[in-house]
Amino acid sequence: MRNLLLLFAILVLPALVFSQEAKKQYKVGCIGFYNVENLFDTLDTPGVNDADFTPQGSYRYGTAIYVEKQEHLARVISEMGTDLTPDGVAVLGVAEVENRAVLEDLVAQERIKNRNYQIVHYDSPDFRGIDVALLYQPKYFRVTHSRPIPVPIKGDDGTDRYTRDILFVSGIFDGEPMHFLVNHWPSRRGGEAATQPLRNFAASLCKNIADSLIQENPNAKIFIMGDLNDDPSSPSVRQVLNAKQKKEQVKPGGMFNPMYDLYKKGIGTLAWQDAWSLFDQIIISYGPINEQAGGYRFHQAHVHNKPYLFQPSGHFKGYPFRTFAGSTYLGGYSDHFPVYLYLLKEVQPIARP
Repeated sequence: MRNLLLLFAILVLPALVFSQEAKKQYKVGCIGFYNVENLFDTLDTPGVNDADFTPQGSYRYGTAIYVEKQEHLARVISEMGTDLTPDGVAVLGVAEVENRAVLEDLVAQERIKNRNYQIVHYDSPDFRGIDVALLYQPKYFRVTHSRPIPVPIKGDDGTDRYTRDILFVSGIFDGEPMHFLVNHWPSRRGGEAATQPLRNFAASLCKNIADSLIQENPNAKIFIMGDLNDDPSSPSVRQVLNAKQKKEQVKPGGMFNPMYDLYKKGIGTLAWQDAWSLFDQIIISYGPINEQAGGYRFHQAHVHNKPYLFQPSGHFKGYPFRTFAGSTYLGGYSDHFPVYLYLLKEVQPIARP
């Protein structure tokens, strides 16, 4: 039977990671997340706050800009994870998409159409009209369950504050059950401290679902991904999710944050007032780091920050090269860098007669 994942033939890995063995064979899986920054269509949709993203709106958001935006995003996605697997990212969470139609246009782009990405998407009540979604390659992943998880929060005046749902997707990744929670937590608009309880609440929803899955299977492989609007050191991540910086700190039932070391090194996914933050994260359960669990195990985490993704000039030189600055079209990609991680599974070489 043909392998569903790429067999990265005789992948030579550093001896310090895999003891004294010179060569082993591994399957490689790549999991990623990308905040694509306001991927709207050009239509003025009733009930959606998208008037700026129309040809007559303040952004003059017409077909040419939309087409270029799609092409740019496809270029980035086409490159993610290709250092170890030519198929790139197998499962990709995305944020800031208006609807399913813009995702259908995205997966049909020339650079990635051969990957046959499928879509899991639900409309959410977010006041900006943006959602999260999951893209996946069916040769790697088969969905068995999906549902949106509302994040019911209220403003200071007690009124409902509509934000993005959390997307929960379970399925089979090359024969193994895996679970994905795609997030875009409430923003810091109104102040970091004042809005921290909102993100803590969103984190608690993820934690409750993870705990339920782990109760059924202590080695459940769970990936909490998204634009968390918080850093790895923030209370929502460090305390509510209890996501640890080091693998050896994680106990059964706990969480590991492979982005923490990148954050401590000053690597970020977005910039604000000349300071880097790492809001875009993929946090994993104990299962993918437990050597006794078998199957796919965590290998490495990365921020995809190629040179062309930095703004080349102007006041925001060196920041992520975004699509708009205010209402001025810059022609960039996104105000966030994407992130991804590699999973490896050792396979036994076929015995020769």
